[in-house]
This record gives sequence, structure tokens and C-alpha cells, in this order.
Amino acid sequence: MTGVCGWLGATTTGDTPAVLTGMLRALGAPDTSQGLAAEGGALAAHSPFGLAYTHAQDGVFAAIDGRPQFDDEALTQAARDTSPAAALALAYRRFGADCVRHVHGSFALAIMEPATRTVLLAVDRIGIHRLCFAPVSGGMVFGGTCDSIIAHPAITPRLNQQGIFNYLSAHMVPAPGTIYEGIEKLLPAQFLLMRNGQTTRGFYWEAKWQDGDADDFESRAREFRELLKQCVGNASDDRRVGAFLSGGTDSSTVSGMLTQVSGKPAETFSIGFEAEGFDEIEYARIAARHFGTAPHEYYLTPDDVVRAIPLIAAAYDEPFGNASAVPTYFCALKAKEAGIEAMLAGDGGDEILGGNTRYAKQKVFELYWKLPAAARKGVIEPLLLNLPGARVIPPLRKAQSYVQQARVPLPDRLETYNFLQREPLENIFDAAFLASVDPEQPLAIQRDAYFRTHAESSINRMLHMDWKQTLADNDLRKVCRMTELAGVEVRYPLLDERMVAFAAMLPPSYKVKGYKLRWFFKEALKDFLPHEILTKSKHGFGLPFGLWMQRHASLHELAHGSLRSFRSRGYLREDYLDRLIDAHQSGHATYYGVMIWVIMMLEQWLQHHATAR
Repeated sequence: MTGVCGWLGATTTGDTPAVLTGMLRALGAPDTSQGLAAEGGALAAHSPFGLAYTHAQDGVFAAIDGRPQFDDEALTQAARDTSPAAALALAYRRFGADCVRHVHGSFALAIMEPATRTVLLAVDRIGIHRLCFAPVSGGMVFGGTCDSIIAHPAITPRLNQQGIFNYLSAHMVPAPGTIYEGIEKLLPAQFLLMRNGQTTRGFYWEAKWQDGDADDFESRAREFRELLKQCVGNASDDRRVGAFLSGGTDSSTVSGMLTQVSGKPAETFSIGFEAEGFDEIEYARIAARHFGTAPHEYYLTPDDVVRAIPLIAAAYDEPFGNASAVPTYFCALKAKEAGIEAMLAGDGGDEILGGNTRYAKQKVFELYWKLPAAARKGVIEPLLLNLPGARVIPPLRKAQSYVQQARVPLPDRLETYNFLQREPLENIFDAAFLASVDPEQPLAIQRDAYFRTHAESSINRMLHMDWKQTLADNDLRKVCRMTELAGVEVRYPLLDERMVAFAAMLPPSYKVKGYKLRWFFKEALKDFLPHEILTKSKHGFGLPFGLWMQRHASLHELAHGSLRSFRSRGYLREDYLDRLIDAHQSGHATYYGVMIWVIMMLEQWLQHHATAR
């Protein structure tokens, strides 16, 4: 079997060092000059997540990156005595393809067995790591990024028109697709098995959800506090560790617990903005004072953004339109300059414990579905939606709006405010481009994640969808790549597998109690977190791009220059781009600035990835 391994084009029939080096580079450890050879055909190299390991023995080539753990004593001993890759190879010899079920923690893994023409790929349960793959004649090319795939001589990179559409809809390219034709990404907890030319994909793990009523809060709260301490402690080691501190509940919790478990002030890093409505650094200061951390602050400027845009666009292997990548990068960069080697991030708390505002909002709309279908379709909708003059009477207008949104089922209703849902697609996209894509695919991807779980509660289904769409496709890609670009590792204590399993088993009413978000989390930590942070409204790590673009000449020119270049690519109608710019300049800077940013970053990415055709 040839061409099964990514970056170097190594083959399973080649010599062992070449194959292992190729596997290391495929999993994201490009610098193998410092690789460590070990007895039995092992190799290790630095990766964005620490060390990536390989091992070759008895005709099995195994590679694993991340912070893996094993649930079997013999495997744990092999990992300790030799390397995690040696444990993985042993697990494969014992359990075959089911070996993935015995690997825990954050990881990406690959196993090759030439004698049986087998390739096995998998990523961790939450999707902290990525794996991309592309079938080729006689085998499989795989790698941690699309860049590692297209570098292989068997691959001719061609832009995927559907990937462009999906990006403009979701502001990133959601898995399983990519921006390139013929290249796909694994989903969280997914494996791919190729044997004798036959390929199988499946999921080796699914969360066990609690859909029932509330139970013993006090015992659950004690368990949560202890688990939180363990997860933060396990994410810390003898390296110099710091923490992101935005002033939100998650980053404040992680920063405070890091101070507690380490027995010394945690080094925390915060970003501020000179823009009303965006700067939350005062909350970060409240948390720093409350927990006694050693704070580092940096105020981001428009000039910083101008310098960062080309760098960030070039850094991603696919176009990425989340503007908070900029403050994430500068925060990680300041940590690197301070000598920090690994950063703890609070990502995941909202998605496992019910913190996103849409969870409460959708509960309001779901009440409509509790009405008898005959009443909804036979009385309310015909009367209210067709009532003459209802649009000019405020109470009736609100009622119409409610029914119009409520009658759209989940998860489609979550896209009501998507830019591409605000007007007919024919008014946005070039006709030829629109004819070449499936406009329903972004929704189909969300529906798959929403319904691919045994949970009954709409809260739990939305959480499951967000594990894939909000975390694995978006937030984790943002933080992982930006910390890598800055030169530090990143770890996610709230996405520790034990924490995720614990949160899934909490009743839905503990996550969103009535319309109170994160009720359990806040109640369990009410004597730990500062009152001001527990009661603050949710904000996020937003960038005031839309406002700054109006006022800062260089940023304005970079954005408008990018949109001018984008006109000739034939994806969007020119009159739509004109209307977008006019709307931004007419006083809706923040709202319309989002779509301008998304288009600008796509154009910047296309300019920096000239190999894409």
C-alpha cells in the first residue's frame, strides 16, 4: 500500500524511520530535527500540543499526538515505560480497531499495518484535535491540517465551491467538508478504518445524557467542585502554565482554580479594547483581585488588527472568519513573551453547562410546539399570519414574529439570524456560483449533529450540536491555531473527558433553569466566584472591528481593498457587496461589520494560499 501517510509521502513499504517521520509530520509535528529515536523503532517530536509520538513494532506503525490516557493497566504501563504510541500499538494488537475506545484525553491518532493493508484514524471525543484525509489510488493521505494533505505529491489542490458557500454561511468550513475537493475532516469521536481498499467510518463514543428531572443538588455540587479541581490540576504540570482571563465565568473559574491547585498566584493574561461596549477588562481585574492572580494586560489597537489580519489569514489551513482570533492571538503572544509555555483556556463551559443565550431563547419558542397541532396549524397560524394590518400594531407584530420563528423547527430555527437567511440567496450570490452548490448543506450538517444523539431534551440536543459546530469547528480551531502561532501550548480543563461526562448527566433543568443560564454552575460556585462575575451579562471575546473600521484609515482601506479584490472572484453579487458597505457606513457598523470581516478574511486567505485553484 502506498501513499498512506501525509506530509513526506512516506509509504508503509519504506524504511521505518521515513515512515515514522512522515507520520509525525502528518499529525502536526513538522520539526522532527529534534526527534528522539528510541529502541524498538520509536520517534517523538514537538507538536502544538506538546509531544507527538510514533512507534513501530511487529509490523504495526502507530502515531499519536496530544495528552492521551489509557483505561487499561497494561496500556498505561506501556505508555509510562516506552511512549503513548507504544501503548497505542499494543492496544491495536489486543483489540484491533476497537483500540480507540481505550484511548482517552485529547488526541489524534493513526495506525498503519501494511500486512493487512490497514489504516486507522481517529480524534478525541470533543474534537480538540483534527485529522484530515483524502483517498488516493492505493491508499490514504492523512494529516492534521489540509496543508499537510495538499503538500503530498499525490494531491492536486482544487477549491471546493461548496466549501466556499459553507464558509460564508458558518464563518468557517464545518466538518466533514473542507475548502478543498476530495479532502475531508473527521468529526469528534469519529474513526476511519481503511482495510483492503474498503473504508468504514463510525463513532466510537457517545455521551450518556440525563433527560430526567432534577436530583440531589448538594452532592452533585460537591462532586463538581472536586472534579473541577482535578481537571485543572491535571492540565497543569511542571511547565510554566498561565491562563486566559477574559473576566467571564469560565476563564475566571479556571484562573481561580489554577491559583488554588498550584498554591501560588496564577499568571493570567487579559485583552482590553478602547471601544465602548466591548472592553471587559474591568471584570478580568475583579477576578484577578479576588483570586490573587498575577495579572498581565494588553490593550489591543486598530494598528494591531491591521498587522495581524494577513498573518492570521495565512496561518489557517482553511478560511476562518471568527474575529476573536485576533485578541486570542495577542493574548497568547503576550503569554509567550512572559515566558509561559502552556495556557489554560476556559472554552467549553457554555457548551457543556448551558451558558449560551440561545438555549434560553429557544425554550420560549419550544413552548409553541406544546400546543396541539390542530390549534397551531388550523387556528393560530391562519388567523395571525394573514391578519390585515397586523404589522402596524405592535402587540400583533410581536405575536406574528413569534409564530413565524417558533413554527420553524429546531435546529433550523437557530439560523434565523444568519446573514444568508435575511434575504433570498439569489440577491446575495452570483447565479452561476449558486447553481453549483447545495444551499441546504450547512443546515444538513447542523441537523446531523442535533439529531445524532439519544438525548430527548432540546437543551441537550443543542449542546450536542454545539460540541461539534461551536467548539470543534470554531472555538477550538480558533484557540488551538492562535496559541500555536504564538508559540505556546493550550489545554482545556473544562473539556476534560470526565467533566464532559459529568455535565451530560446533569438534568437539563440544572443547565437552564427556567430561563436562567448555567444555573447549576453558578449555584455550585457562588461562594467561589466574585458576585460581579456571576451576575454579569454574557459578552464573549468580541473584536470591535465594525466600529474601528469606520474610524481607522488603514483598517478601512484593508477591508475595502479586500472587498474590491473579492468582487472579481464571482461568488457574491457586486450589488450585494455595495449594499453591505452602505449598510455598514449608515450606522449599523457592528452588525454589518461581521459579514465584512468574514468576506475580508476569505479574500485574505485566498491571496495567501496561491496553490488553491
